Amino acid sequence: MTRAKRVFDLVGAGLGVVLLAPLLALLALLIKAEDGGPVLFKQERVGYRGRRFRIWKFRTMVPDAELRGLPLTVGRDPRVTRIGAWLRPRKLDELPQLFNVLVGDMSLVGPRPDVPSYVALYRAPERRVLELVPGMTDEASIRYLGEGTLLAAAPDPERNYLTEIAPDKIRISLAYAAHATVWSDLRVILATLRHLYWSAAATTRGTAALGRGEPAVDPRSMTS
Repeated sequence: MTRAKRVFDLVGAGLGVVLLAPLLALLALLIKAEDGGPVLFKQERVGYRGRRFRIWKFRTMVPDAELRGLPLTVGRDPRVTRIGAWLRPRKLDELPQLFNVLVGDMSLVGPRPDVPSYVALYRAPERRVLELVPGMTDEASIRYLGEGTLLAAAPDPERNYLTEIAPDKIRISLAYAAHATVWSDLRVILATLRHLYWSAAATTRGTAALGRGEPAVDPRSMTS
């Protein structure tokens, strides 16, 4: 990671934590109030040069979700809580990763880190992604914003992820990293916010349609 990128990460994440502090506190209270479980979900991921770290998220599933299914979230996963179903399309559950950025485990822009069991299955070309600092978002994250819907349509979601989606996301991430700058990172962040805005708007319309008894389209299937 270049010095300019690290400074960009520290300034961006620091401002994010300060400006979003009231929202972070409110979300924590809502998650705790729903079922009394822990506010944060912590999971081991593989980062830069294979170093393992704990990624932080707001918990969006039942407390024992890891014992009830795959590390993947597929379609309308029954393990997702009510507040979690509202947080996930808006990616608000990812906000605690601002602290991962501050401590240096992650960057604002970079490939999403995977769990150790999946990284162990990477082929040699795919392991090149471990030379990049993982991030909260990147071009691959935007492209696969509807990943849960794609997996739900697959006969074997886990196999589909490992053989098709993960390799394609890595390809996109490596191609982006080859020409990345602080300014391109800023454009990716703005593009992510724009896509999430439209996704959240589609979720709101879909919920309203269901309330009227009309068919609703899963907004996660509406991203390119």
